[in-house]
Amino acid sequence: MPARKKTTKKSSAKKSASVPTGPRPPYGDPIRGAIARGDVQEMKNVAASARKWMADVQSALKDLDSAIKKAGK
Repeated sequence: MPARKKTTKKSSAKKSASVPTGPRPPYGDPIRGAIARGDVQEMKNVAASARKWMADVQSALKDLDSAIKKAGK
């Protein structure tokens, strides 16, 4: 694997106080952040995302448990 090139330029961009876009893991910080901002639509979106993520994790865990049983523990 080739080595990464080091950059020497310094970024002068300032961080924005806006809400980050794109997918975020639904752990405590994004959930609490949505609550703190008070944006109902954002809270609904974060809740839906967290519920889907939890369902995916539960399904994967069920598959893992099944594979463990098949492997003979």
